[in-house]
Amino acid sequence: MPTLFDPIRIGSIDLANRLVMAPLTRSRAKGTVPNDLMRLYYEQRANPATGAGLIITEASQISPEGQGYLDTPGIYSEEQVQGWKRITDAVHAQGGKIVIQLWHVGRISHTSLQPNGQAPVSSTSTPSGSKTYNAEGFVDCSTPRALRTDEMPRVVEDYRRAAANAIRAGFDGVEVHGANGYLIDQFLRDSINDRTDAYGGSIENRARLLVEVMTAVAKEIGSGRTGVRLSPITPVNGAAQDSNAAALFDHIMRQLAPLNLAFIHVIEGQTGGARDLTDKGVAPFDYQALRAHFKGAWMVNNGYHLQMANDTLASGQADLVAIGRPFIANPDLGRRLREGASLNELVRETLYSGGPEGYTDYPALPG
Repeated sequence: MPTLFDPIRIGSIDLANRLVMAPLTRSRAKGTVPNDLMRLYYEQRANPATGAGLIITEASQISPEGQGYLDTPGIYSEEQVQGWKRITDAVHAQGGKIVIQLWHVGRISHTSLQPNGQAPVSSTSTPSGSKTYNAEGFVDCSTPRALRTDEMPRVVEDYRRAAANAIRAGFDGVEVHGANGYLIDQFLRDSINDRTDAYGGSIENRARLLVEVMTAVAKEIGSGRTGVRLSPITPVNGAAQDSNAAALFDHIMRQLAPLNLAFIHVIEGQTGGARDLTDKGVAPFDYQALRAHFKGAWMVNNGYHLQMANDTLASGQADLVAIGRPFIANPDLGRRLREGASLNELVRETLYSGGPEGYTDYPALPG
């Protein structure tokens, strides 16, 4: 039976182990361009003997319109592509594998972060009621503008172009961010999507953007290098529960199955929070019912420790386990888990501080 430290092939990507570094926004990309500090950060976690079998980068916007937080990297300009190329080269030199998470925040943004101070775009013109982070600190998200129907092909094209840029930058693949209340999730949930066109109303219509994006990306770079992250019930960024999440995601899985994606990455419960949301009126969600429709690798995330990860892998309920926050403070998390070593404590005050402190200065084990 597989453990966290056994190899696996997902689509076209061979991994030395099943421990995945989950995507983690750190806001160190000054001017949205990946830099040498970021290169060191990823390099420290790239050796699969001590770190991750696969790194999923921090979410990276597919266009200037897709940015929602200060100093997050993009993958739409040549300067960004070259910045990421230095990072992927460093990761590969360590024997690691790395995919980039493609991101459009939708309404989780502020006019100060948008081109020409424009309103953020979304499936709706209703504000999220949540916060984002700009040069002034944490601020209320701006009121969005609902995308017109004739703009939707342009959004899909932005994802396709970003995926092509990712391969030019040396990435082993991409993960489309379809979770956590960002643009794609804003179309999926009927608690947000109030449209009456071909991208709103029915489950089929609300899933249309996701399906079109995944089809375009898989066609551009190959399905074996394409994955997607989903969060069926997570209540973050103003994303209230869909009225029938089980039916919505059953439809999504049936639509994605023919694409033969490399992996699907599922956040169980609330991102960075409780796995069981029954106290919030959310019925237990059957993730395995979704998996029955999908033949590729199944990646799970949220609150996994070593024993829980190994039990889940051994039972066949997942093929890979993504771990986030512990990788921030422990560049050698894989080794620490193997050896049963204690973990460094996370310093929350430096999560988004902008410098090396709390980013590249966490110590690895000696030897």
